[in-house]
Amino acid sequence: MSEGALGARLSAAIGRGDADAVRGLLECGADPNTAFVDGLSAMCAAISAFDTEVVSALVEGAADPSLVQPDGSTPLERAVDAGSPEAVMALLSDDVVLRLSTAAREGLLDSARRWYSNGVVEELRRLTGACGPVGSVRMPDDGYNYVDQVSSGGRTVRAGHGSILTALEWSFRVPTPVDAIIDRAVRTDEDHVDWWTACWTLSRQRNQETWSAVVAHRFHPDRAHRRFVTLYLQLLNWAVGETPFRSQESGDLLAVWALEEADGAVLARVLDTYTDHEHPLLESVGLQLCSHPDPRVREQVPYALVEEFVVASAAARAALAALVHDPVPEVRMAACRVGRRYSGLLPDITLSLLALATDPDPSVRLAAAEQLALSSDRSATVADTLADLLDEEDQLIRLEAAYGLVLRDDPRTAEAIDRVGELGPGFEHDHRASALWAWRWQRNRPTAR
Repeated sequence: MSEGALGARLSAAIGRGDADAVRGLLECGADPNTAFVDGLSAMCAAISAFDTEVVSALVEGAADPSLVQPDGSTPLERAVDAGSPEAVMALLSDDVVLRLSTAAREGLLDSARRWYSNGVVEELRRLTGACGPVGSVRMPDDGYNYVDQVSSGGRTVRAGHGSILTALEWSFRVPTPVDAIIDRAVRTDEDHVDWWTACWTLSRQRNQETWSAVVAHRFHPDRAHRRFVTLYLQLLNWAVGETPFRSQESGDLLAVWALEEADGAVLARVLDTYTDHEHPLLESVGLQLCSHPDPRVREQVPYALVEEFVVASAAARAALAALVHDPVPEVRMAACRVGRRYSGLLPDITLSLLALATDPDPSVRLAAAEQLALSSDRSATVADTLADLLDEEDQLIRLEAAYGLVLRDDPRTAEAIDRVGELGPGFEHDHRASALWAWRWQRNRPTAR
């Protein structure tokens, strides 16, 4: 295929957002810097469409993020302006960073600062001259967190410039005060890209000064600052492939904080973070909070009462027994989930789960179905309750119910599997779906002669 034909096909694949086709054409020799219909490189078109999968495919195919365009800009500069942190980070590999001149780095930082300080709406209006209504829609940007996508004057930009600025400072090793990074985060909520990039960046700065500066925010009067500290400590403890940083000190801090925090919502987050740590005071703290007036706190307490999935002490068992009968369904469910390995609690847990299986909230019924399916209680009452759940509108509840009947090899299993219905994409590796398939295959396979 000629170079021109490959380029035309590449442009068409980018236009329809077909990342697999883009990769295939690049493997066949298409130029990753092919000019698009407007004279800009193919990467600029993908950036404008916020198609990060295509951007990543082009980067893998050696497209140049610093290639100067007919208007003097570069794809990297355009990505910063466009405001998608995911796209910027897809372009900003270590080797690209090393090749950037000091002037180029400063230009990118200045652009991110301008968009962030002025705000996307005002900056769009300044650039386009538009003064009419502004369209805004919340969009996922990195697969987990959201960003606002704003349109005005025929131009669309994502408001992720706080995240981009933090990421650029980290990549370019620009010293930035911890307080400034946290302030960028807490202007948004916890599902915003600015929040998560700030927290992730600080969790990578593994030094005593950063740790001390972040945890000092647990005394901040604004609860958002205190919630930020809990997420930061979680990320330090969750480090994949690394030794958790200052885990003992974090556990000591959380043990004290859990008994001092007055805000129930923040305390629930503190306790949730604390239970990720193996700490000698964990059970003691949990026991002191098992009667807390805020159910969000009590919901976290059961996880403080177990060690290696074992309810170790008589006091912990008594506390769990009380929580199994808590008036709030979510608290009862957490206690049932944690206590199901303790045989002495099984009768109470079963009674609680049977009641939860008829709760008005479908999310509670789903959680009850999951726990009943896994329960070691093999009584007819539990099996009948699982069979009743096959009438649920929610397919996940029906799936859990059928899975529980499969585990029991109940006579109603074949009908239960039919009642689940066809499972769509996303269940290819689901253990419940696999169990249903295996049960049916075992029953239907030819008998050896």
